[in-house]
Amino acid sequence: MKVAVVGVTGLVGTEMLRVLSEMNFPVSELVPVASARSVGKPITYNGRTYKVVSMDDGIAAKPDIALFSAGGSTSKAHAPRFVEAGSVVIDNSSAWRMDPAVPLVVPEVNMAAVNGSKLIANPNCSTIQMVVPLAPLHKAFKIKRLVISTYQSVTGTGKNALDQLMDERAGKEGEKVYPQVIDLNCLPHCDVFLENDYTREEMKLVHETRKILGDDSIAITATAVRVPVLGGHSESVNIEFERPFELSKVRELLRETPGLVVMDEPVDNGYPTPRMAHNRNEVFVGRIRRDESIQNGLNLWIVADNLRKGAATNAVQIAEKISSRF
Repeated sequence: MKVAVVGVTGLVGTEMLRVLSEMNFPVSELVPVASARSVGKPITYNGRTYKVVSMDDGIAAKPDIALFSAGGSTSKAHAPRFVEAGSVVIDNSSAWRMDPAVPLVVPEVNMAAVNGSKLIANPNCSTIQMVVPLAPLHKAFKIKRLVISTYQSVTGTGKNALDQLMDERAGKEGEKVYPQVIDLNCLPHCDVFLENDYTREEMKLVHETRKILGDDSIAITATAVRVPVLGGHSESVNIEFERPFELSKVRELLRETPGLVVMDEPVDNGYPTPRMAHNRNEVFVGRIRRDESIQNGLNLWIVADNLRKGAATNAVQIAEKISSRF
């Protein structure tokens, strides 16, 4: 298949190339697309060198699949143009996620939602890793309420945020992406604040989770925190179910879930961390324990590489599932 990667020079775009290669995705021709300042820049993929092309040239190439990670405004402007040229677009921005006509997809959870659509939205990184373990539990016990706290890597903000962390660590002056120092610090501030005093990242967890699980009745509240971590995002998720459960059944359901690795041996310090999840495609879950303060309550600790399963891997997995169209 002819595959375009739009935003190929960014952190997620670069990761998409790695994942396509590692998964032996059947790329007959790569179309690397980026902004005007990157046009002509050489990109190496599977031992072959390509030159970055403009958006118009990328559309003219009529790729079978276009993997987008170029920001919401770029996606709004150009994803429909790729679709009109015959491409299936899998978009990693927030531009289309809450559009009722666009499926919001995590392959292990709701691949059937694609249903022939030529524009598919990749969920927010924090949402993706969370719904993988939540989906089978919701089906079995019905989730009533979620209380979520996230601990999110600076890589979720992009290369400039990574540069800020490294500059601060080295004692150098540089461009500031965050309003406060991030090195040796935690910022309860992911994305912009909204009128309700939640951040946009926190509200993504609310709205996207309901859409993916197909249940608007779930009560959800979230606090998203940026931490000086490179490997991935971590989440503490407190769940209140409508139906009673046994911990043994919870662990059984989680172990049977594709793409999910259970690491839950606290006596031996067996729990997932972002450092060990780095460059891995799976979602990891541990600290599985009953919330003894409420009826039918459960606590989970969920970790994944936000550039992998939280972005590039999920997009490529969607592409794999729909590749039979070609």
